[in-house]
Amino acid sequence: MHLADFIRNVPDFPKKGIIFKDITTLLKHPEAFQATAQALFEQVRHLPITKVVGIESRGFIFGAVLAEKLRAGFVPIRKPNKLPAAVYSQSYTLEYGQDAIQMHQDAIQPGDYVLLHDDLLATGGTAKAACQLIEQAGGKVVLISFVIELVFLNGRKELTDYPVQSLITYS
Repeated sequence: MHLADFIRNVPDFPKKGIIFKDITTLLKHPEAFQATAQALFEQVRHLPITKVVGIESRGFIFGAVLAEKLRAGFVPIRKPNKLPAAVYSQSYTLEYGQDAIQMHQDAIQPGDYVLLHDDLLATGGTAKAACQLIEQAGGKVVLISFVIELVFLNGRKELTDYPVQSLITYS
């Protein structure tokens, strides 16, 4: 099964000139969904993960699946003003603007081994900001995993301090 066959291109989303890689077409296909979850799990099954952190919102989907398979806790990283308790906050630059993310201050404990997961690596700004939140809380980022990587945007350059894996790459 070629997982890339299940990814839809959406031109000019979220703004003109961007070709959005849409995973909802993969998610709705049971075999592709299960194959993606299993492939992501195979990359990390040997690691001593205590928490899986998923980035809003598509990172929640496979992040939660991975947490269950790894018997680890799951931690959501969200956009501002979405979490109800005390948070750490980090700003970052997107390929198409500025944004910020937040994580509960009590979500990660010092010494936690963390798998960070998101659906797509573009410029690396969101993932780098998430790593900063995890480390601010005392966690150690063991691996950053993605379903898709847009290699031409050089996102790995922002993440040179961390191991990075992705299932599908676009050059």
